[in-house]
Amino acid sequence: MSTHLTEPALTLTTPADVLAAVPYIVGFHPTDSLVVIGLAGGVGHGEMRVCARWDLPLSPGSLRPLAALFARESITHLVAVGYGTRARVTSAVDELGSIAKWCGVVPCEVLRAHEGRYWSYVCDLPDCCPLDGTPYDTSTSQIAAEATVQGLVALPDRSTLEATIAPHAGPVRLSMRRATAGAVAALRATMASAPDADHFAQRFVAEGLARVRAAIETAKAGARIEDKEVARLGLDLSVIRIRDEAWTLLDDATQPAHLALWRDLTRRLEPRFVPPAAALLAMSAWRGGECVLATIALERALAIDPGYSMAKLLMHALQQLLSPAVLRDRMPSPAELDAAMGAPRASWLLPLTAVLDEREEALS
Repeated sequence: MSTHLTEPALTLTTPADVLAAVPYIVGFHPTDSLVVIGLAGGVGHGEMRVCARWDLPLSPGSLRPLAALFARESITHLVAVGYGTRARVTSAVDELGSIAKWCGVVPCEVLRAHEGRYWSYVCDLPDCCPLDGTPYDTSTSQIAAEATVQGLVALPDRSTLEATIAPHAGPVRLSMRRATAGAVAALRATMASAPDADHFAQRFVAEGLARVRAAIETAKAGARIEDKEVARLGLDLSVIRIRDEAWTLLDDATQPAHLALWRDLTRRLEPRFVPPAAALLAMSAWRGGECVLATIALERALAIDPGYSMAKLLMHALQQLLSPAVLRDRMPSPAELDAAMGAPRASWLLPLTAVLDEREEALS
């Protein structure tokens, strides 16, 4: 499941327009999917408020969060497309219809698309909606051209989007392994020689916070962070206070820089250090309306650490079709974090030492 909260300005007047627009709204050409577009304002002049997508077949109750979403976003009408066989799509459309009726939301158009043809669930006139379907070709649509001009992209499929945050291989991976080994060895040596564990934790956190802020500024400038610095950021982000600093610094103005930075770290960090960066990538993507990317990033984090709490929290929010404002408006400032958490203590570094121990065990 994924949901999209941005509003491209595309005028959709025919089923072919809808089929041409959906891949650009979602970000890739869906298969075995149900896509629901929520509109506010009525037919012809309605504004798109949300777009949600689910994999088919659906598990029972998957569409239940739509009721709260429709109410929260003042949805009055919807457009939906199911991609796949009739057996898979129709049951999902039936569930969608029940929820829409209960919420007073009017289906403007509900389509099934499969193997280059589409069928309508809201029209049964053979002159315009024949039983054997209507052929369509999105590549020749004016909507596709308009979407491209607006900077929207439709990747071939979800796996292509997944590849945009996949781990780097080859020379990049070898370089990062060396950089990570060096950073871990240096940290181990410094920790072992530190006379006061709490004082060491205070210095570690202070330096980590400074590195996070500097990395965001580097990303804003469009520059690349060196491998040694990336490796050290991976260690820093294992400490919750430092990770949360990055979260609180995310706003609308810095969202593109955050997205670029955390995508880069998600790809370059050694696997055990990825979950914090991937969760921050998910938050950045969600805030920017790229909720499919956010879901993929969270899947990556949870595949490495199924218990990672930030990733679990964000995944739950996405599954419930919540707006990022739900969390954004509740995030404390860095100063409030300091006031709430107090001075850094040695116990703050326990998650980091656990990650280091797991990494050394995996390499032994």
